[in-house]
Amino acid sequence: MAFLSWVFVSGGMARQQAGRRTGHYLTALFLALCAVQAQPAAAAENPVADAARQAEKRLGARVGLAVLDTGSGERWSYRARERFPMASTFKVLACGALLARSDAGGEDRNRRVSIARSDLVTYSPVAKGWVGQEVTLDALCAATLRTSDNTAANKVLEALGGPASVTAFLRSIGDPVTRLDRWETELNEAAPGDERDTTTPAAMVNSLQALLLGDALSPSAQQALTAWLVDNEVGGPLLRAGIPADWRIGDRTGAGGHGTRGVVAIIWPPERAPLIAAVYITQTEASMAHRNEAIASIGRALADLVRAQP
Repeated sequence: MAFLSWVFVSGGMARQQAGRRTGHYLTALFLALCAVQAQPAAAAENPVADAARQAEKRLGARVGLAVLDTGSGERWSYRARERFPMASTFKVLACGALLARSDAGGEDRNRRVSIARSDLVTYSPVAKGWVGQEVTLDALCAATLRTSDNTAANKVLEALGGPASVTAFLRSIGDPVTRLDRWETELNEAAPGDERDTTTPAAMVNSLQALLLGDALSPSAQQALTAWLVDNEVGGPLLRAGIPADWRIGDRTGAGGHGTRGVVAIIWPPERAPLIAAVYITQTEASMAHRNEAIASIGRALADLVRAQP
């Protein structure tokens, strides 16, 4: 604009003012056109967030996700810093805490604990067969992560000293957000606005990275935790249904009140560094099948995005 003003000085004040008005108009028009053109490009750069946004509309829900490409460091997110109920996705953190304690010499993974009938809570497909027996802490974590057995999860929490011990462990590995306050099955209440037993997708991804790929656990403990996640028997309809069959995945799912559904995962596309993902849905009346399909659709969008990259 300074250049335009200088050019038209010789033409008098009227021409100078007219030049200024014309310059301002052209500048504003140019910026507006740039903004319009930029919108589709920005949307195309994050189809995973678009898939989450569309799922929100279909389900009448609140959806959050975070994905980390551990090779490039690139992140894709949607409502990644909002709190969501963890439901059973907390179980990977609890078993991670137990493994870390074992690494430090404070626990023995082969220690046996007894299972009493009074320990049983809703959905305990493995532990119900252990009543009256003693099982190792390793076996409890395997049941917790492979089948989401709630009694096994509570016995893991008991060995740690309760839910607050999981929160304390997370603080020690750099997670200032995630908190576990209750036991199974009360923690699945998932009341809107209640911060108990919640995380954010971003915080969960960071904690998973520390546990599975970072230095929070020894290599042998990482291998055990990863194997339990890969052997998950109840994650089929979620991210596993959306990614290609030749992609390896380890995950832990969760479900709770108020339409809560979630999955956290480590995913290995062929010949690429792993991805770490956390997807949460809450505050919806949509059916379980529709929530599962929404997460699968996010998996498909993620796969398309990754395959399109060089």
